[in-house]
Amino acid sequence: MTHDLAFLHTLASNVDVFTPLVTERRPDLRIRHAVADHLLNAARKTGMTPEIAREVQSLMIDLASTGAPVVVCTCSTIGGAAEATDTGGRFAAMRIDRPMANRAVTLGPEVLVLAALASTFGPTRALLEDSARRANVPLRLEERLIESAWPYFERGDRDGYYQVIADALTPDLAGFGVIVLAQASMAPAADRSRLTAVPVLASPRMGVEAALELVRTETGTTGTTGATGATGPR
Repeated sequence: MTHDLAFLHTLASNVDVFTPLVTERRPDLRIRHAVADHLLNAARKTGMTPEIAREVQSLMIDLASTGAPVVVCTCSTIGGAAEATDTGGRFAAMRIDRPMANRAVTLGPEVLVLAALASTFGPTRALLEDSARRANVPLRLEERLIESAWPYFERGDRDGYYQVIADALTPDLAGFGVIVLAQASMAPAADRSRLTAVPVLASPRMGVEAALELVRTETGTTGTTGATGATGPR
């Protein structure tokens, strides 16, 4: 079977997050998913190593082997390695949080990054700094770990996970220009936020819109995507 779009996940639950985001816009697309949870576990223990990066990039290339012109990594921790895949011009390698970062730096310069896993901070910081350099805008980052959230996710209590994150979006954060939810799994918490004074950005919807625009560009197909833009080496 050939595919039109492929995703590399490190959380199995993201299959159910991203499939409907694609199909509600482009039900005609054939989607391929791969879940490699061991990559996130390894990166949490050791940080990103050359060995982990090589495996990430090998998986990205394998996902493109059935024809997908665009392969998207949905994990922020390994996203930098995924985006740096040498594609040989055969497909576009994309990280899901690049469009979010590009948008966030235009809303700064005061940017607050919230994460449920500490391993996400380094890659997300590097991404935002890169987006700010590309846009030639100043950036001042603050990072806060919502340490109590991840145990809920690990227990399978998604509702509890989202609520802990939403509860962290308090009025005292109104001094920031934008708040970034660093992990794709955090996205539903944005809809529960009662903080209206500051934009709260999450990566899944923005990233999918950009990926669909990239698919359209790569294949010359048409379809309503509402894309916000995408980047990635070719």
